[in-house]
Amino acid sequence: MDSKVLLEAKNITKNFGLTQALKNVSINIERGEIIGLIGENGSGKSTFSSVLSGVYSPTEGKMYLNGEEYHPINTLDAQNQGISMIAQEMGTLSGIGVADNIFLGKEEKFTHFGIVNREEMYEAAKEVLIRFGIEGINPAEHIAKYSLEERKLIEVVRALYSDPDIFIVDETTTALSQVGRDIIYNIIKQIKKNNRAVLFISHDLDELMEVCSKLIILRDGVYIDCLTEEEFEEERIKELMVGRKLTGDYYRSDYDGSFSDETVLTAKDVHLKNALNGVSLTLHKGEILGIGGLTDCGMHELGKVLFGIEKPIYGEACLGDGTVIKSAKQAIKNKVGYVSKNRDQEALILTASILENMVLPSMSMLKKCGLIFKKTEKRFAEEQVKNLSIKMWDITQDVRDLSGGNKQKVVFGKWLANQSEIFILDCPTRGIDIGVKAFMYQLMYQLKKANKAIIMISEELPELIGMSDRIMILKKGRLQKEFLRSEDLNEHAIIKEMV
Repeated sequence: MDSKVLLEAKNITKNFGLTQALKNVSINIERGEIIGLIGENGSGKSTFSSVLSGVYSPTEGKMYLNGEEYHPINTLDAQNQGISMIAQEMGTLSGIGVADNIFLGKEEKFTHFGIVNREEMYEAAKEVLIRFGIEGINPAEHIAKYSLEERKLIEVVRALYSDPDIFIVDETTTALSQVGRDIIYNIIKQIKKNNRAVLFISHDLDELMEVCSKLIILRDGVYIDCLTEEEFEEERIKELMVGRKLTGDYYRSDYDGSFSDETVLTAKDVHLKNALNGVSLTLHKGEILGIGGLTDCGMHELGKVLFGIEKPIYGEACLGDGTVIKSAKQAIKNKVGYVSKNRDQEALILTASILENMVLPSMSMLKKCGLIFKKTEKRFAEEQVKNLSIKMWDITQDVRDLSGGNKQKVVFGKWLANQSEIFILDCPTRGIDIGVKAFMYQLMYQLKKANKAIIMISEELPELIGMSDRIMILKKGRLQKEFLRSEDLNEHAIIKEMV
């Protein structure tokens, strides 16, 4: 084998029951490469990276690492052999501390006469956090104290502590602010400089083309093509991903921005500690109201206030009839649906089935004489699965086994099934591929045309401009500027108000 080749994967096939997730995939990873792995949801990206990192064993095929046959028995074994991965889903353990998470499986390094020297572990954790440019995290603290982003960065530190030859980044940057992304990008540059390699999985084409030296495209579990930097071209990449030219409208094509005068939801002078400082808004029937800003502007917290998850210290959120929203339970009862930015942590029960997740908000609708019949539940869920084209092998399948795009369809499906009239969507297309994004945008437009009301909170300016009737920009917890739908509206005008 060429000494430049770190890993050779030959004819990797992976089956899950009757489902073939990978079909004879062969890929080489060379030293000094940053390889982007791209494809639609369900294309096999995460399955392939999970095979490399020891999560799964291949059904068929062989792998060679530094010229030697490689077959890890688990993730710790893979890490010890030089391959570490940070996964799309949260990989830290909630019941232990920061340092314990960083050195999980490596506690013997700090163990003397059968006792773990906590101070020594804390000091080592502090040093490694500083080495990777991560500030404000105390190794002695319980991990539950920290945010999703901070926990993801702790996971990065754990993966890199052993100085792996191959670092696999699976949909990690979608959970991070620009500060967190910059930390990841700097780490990737350092790995390349040290003549090691990165396998980078993302749905953000701009990010992939900026960061990567090669792009490998998978489709339906099959290797399709490998593009070098000189061949990067957005439309070609999209066509290779989906197997056809994308035709028709991606975002909305109309610019009239019309909607009903009828008010369905208001926020009045909402204050929330460290997040919102007197925000007011009005949402109308048949309107898509976009809310944007920098990550810490308060827009995500506003969505939680509107759904009753967060209780403001002053001000209130009200329905069109004047009902004050005091809890999520009350919001659901009044046909308000909420799609969380943190899908796996807040929007789904990953260990429950598609059916169980789908029917959860609609139990009262399904009751007959105080009872819920399994046949009724099944028909109810299957209708949404069919309408949303959710790819699965059975409706009793655990949601955690679905691709990111199909998980998001389940989240949407449960609110559609509940016949929601108001949809609060926080980053609704985060972490999903170009094909599913187009599907979601079409669905949102259909809901608008059906006189449903939508609040779309987004960190993506093209999405806000492309889909919204009005856009509210928040800055430091306050309303900074409002824009009306217009063919002339551009990102530059909005960015001026955000920063």
